[in-house]
Amino acid sequence: MKRSDKRGQVTIFIIIGIVIVALAFLMYLYYPKIKSSLGIGLESPSAFIQECFEEEIADNLEILSLQGGSLNPQHYFIYNNQKLEYLCYTEENYKTCVMQQPMLKNHIESEIKESIRESVKSCFNSLVENYKSKGYGVEFKEKDYEIELLPKRVVATFNSSLVLTKESTEKYDLFSVVLNNNLYELVSVANSILNWETRYGDAETTNYMTYYHDLKVEKKKQSDGSTIYILTDRNNGNKFQFASRSVAWPAGYTGG
Repeated sequence: MKRSDKRGQVTIFIIIGIVIVALAFLMYLYYPKIKSSLGIGLESPSAFIQECFEEEIADNLEILSLQGGSLNPQHYFIYNNQKLEYLCYTEENYKTCVMQQPMLKNHIESEIKESIRESVKSCFNSLVENYKSKGYGVEFKEKDYEIELLPKRVVATFNSSLVLTKESTEKYDLFSVVLNNNLYELVSVANSILNWETRYGDAETTNYMTYYHDLKVEKKKQSDGSTIYILTDRNNGNKFQFASRSVAWPAGYTGG
């Protein structure tokens, strides 16, 4: 290859390099304007609602899980400076306990629902104002919402409707907030333990750990006859803990 041919190739590569750099600079300079004009990056209503509620629901779920399923326990045992709701209780000795929350899953769902009630209006108001500020015509109708504990997740479903109008019309009839959380599974195990407490005054925790290899179940007997149960998912550290008092022995004795 002649020296002139090599110089020609080098020149071509230099020109190509300059063009690439120039294009990159132009994209950096003008992409935000292009993005804006196309509407790219405008957070979707569903994503907006997910972000608005996600942290609050997660925080409340943690509190509920560590307090036996209630945000403000009324009948509780204080353990490690935390109020653990009695989910099964009798004040008499030698007698089996009575279930305090026979519909535990429903109770927890109701607790979560009430805990975010004030945020519902503020989150959807923020959503409406967000789109109005961007020039959208907005029609919003607020309706009721539900919370569900489901396998491996917690779902908040808002039945409110939203219509956005600009160059076209978009309609949303449902909003869902989904959190990865296995409280459903932990509550199911807790219910099984509580059934044993109501029948026999005790539960054999090793059976649960044999069947559920990722589950740690601790049973801590207290001097007043109460028992603290702590269920822990070994994979993610999620806990559900609660108190029970069943077939309690008089002071000075232990139930085994």
